[in-house]
Amino acid sequence: MVAAQQPLPVSGQETHERGDAARNRELLFAAARKLIAERGPDAVTMDDIAAEAGVGKGTLFRRFGNRAGLMLVLLDDDEQALQRAFLFGDPPLGPGAPPLDRLLAYGRARLKFVDEHRSLLQDAGRDPQTRNNAPHALQRTHVRVLLEAARTTGNLDVQADALLALLDADYVAYQLDGAGLGLDALGDAWESVARKLCGQ
Repeated sequence: MVAAQQPLPVSGQETHERGDAARNRELLFAAARKLIAERGPDAVTMDDIAAEAGVGKGTLFRRFGNRAGLMLVLLDDDEQALQRAFLFGDPPLGPGAPPLDRLLAYGRARLKFVDEHRSLLQDAGRDPQTRNNAPHALQRTHVRVLLEAARTTGNLDVQADALLALLDADYVAYQLDGAGLGLDALGDAWESVARKLCGQ
């Protein structure tokens, strides 16, 4: 059952690190956060981050693999906080509420998360190898389990994918910036689709 799963780190980082590796990681995190806050993620290069942290570019790539890997690690703490909320938190987002109520609460919570982190999510999503990462797999399983618990009929995998497409960072950014919709309207759209899938 999904509620028994532990939150999954985004990055798959090592549990134990050498002292110099841990120092370099913290320097890189601090540099990346500072530069992204100042310029936005699109205007920050891996060279910029390495220079700001005072480490070689090779250290940065060895640590994170690529730019998308770094962006995912920067999302790690907030991703895990959301995971804890929907796996173990208070209802309706967490256990204890009817499955449809949990599904609706999840959609709105994730939309808020995507809005707050959309630049990082868009940047991370450009790499096919990091787009379908561990947190995405957990979200997909969570949505699918809730659909099943709500006695939804049909192909649950396809329905879970359809719902998650409404939470994609590029889609959300377009709807907010291009179409002029607000988060409440996107949440209402999520709710409408979720209710129809659950036969309500």
